[in-house]
Amino acid sequence: MRSALDILQKLPGTAILCVGDIMLDNFIYGDATRLSPEAPIPVVTVKRTLSMPGGMGNVVRNLGEVGILPLATSITGDDANAHKLTELFVHSGWLPPIMIRDPERPTIVKTRIIAGGQQIVRFDEEVSRAIGPELERKLAEAIRRHLGSVRAIAISDYGKGIVTPGLVAETVTAAREKGIPVVVDPKGRDYSKYAGATVVTPNRKELSEAVGRDLLDSDDIAAAATEILSGHDIANLLVTRSEQGMTLVSRDGAGTTATTFPALAREVSDVSGAGDTVVAMVAAALAVGAPFVLAAKLATLAAGVVVGKIGTAVAYPHEIEAEAERWDFTFPA
Repeated sequence: MRSALDILQKLPGTAILCVGDIMLDNFIYGDATRLSPEAPIPVVTVKRTLSMPGGMGNVVRNLGEVGILPLATSITGDDANAHKLTELFVHSGWLPPIMIRDPERPTIVKTRIIAGGQQIVRFDEEVSRAIGPELERKLAEAIRRHLGSVRAIAISDYGKGIVTPGLVAETVTAAREKGIPVVVDPKGRDYSKYAGATVVTPNRKELSEAVGRDLLDSDDIAAAATEILSGHDIANLLVTRSEQGMTLVSRDGAGTTATTFPALAREVSDVSGAGDTVVAMVAAALAVGAPFVLAAKLATLAAGVVVGKIGTAVAYPHEIEAEAERWDFTFPA
């Protein structure tokens, strides 16, 4: 595989298991041309509404749009919002999600009000406590049942309590038995919970928080990543650095190596959701046998597409191909 096109052509029909915090994202679009007589707040005249899977669901969206068969498993409430999520998955042509219902834990919902192209307010409905042993066991069993039909696992940790250390340990152990790569989008300072993962994809701020100091340049990032890798049995760290690109730090018997991929210069409209795109593209590339460097370069291309859009967007194959051609971004063997 020498180019983005080579990788993309291998993706359709490949199954990837997605695990993590699932959410329902609601968007309410309208116009705000006057203030309320009741309080100094804008009055929004609603024009349209949109709902889509969020959180780990956005990883699923990114995978599905490049031809992957994403299989999502998570925990939701036993409520109408959980049913809505399932309908969205089925309507999009993805595999029906495996949702374990917990009546004590309502489905996470984020509702955004947008007027004149600007987000005015966001309402979050969520419970973020860690799941208990029984739910963890049920989720781990669901993961194990489906490992025989997938070629990679993407874990999306939004810090809402579903991605517990025990669940990660169970998942990594089962995946290693079958030779399946595990890609993790992390949250929080404790990376010991991701021990055994194939790749972890923090952004610079997250890595800085994990090591407890500011990271000013590539050398700082490589040193911090090396600390994480050596201390937590993680094979690779792909650090996203916004307009400065990405740095891949890999560990082998001889030590660690760091490779930096410059960002492809373009106007940045919105970085929200770019992390979901990165974990999705890395998992997709590894699922079809691409080496880590190629996986990182594909993620760089796809992220470059997504940050040029408004909102939690996805990168389509033709857009990734156009990005590669635009920058003559060929991949060496």
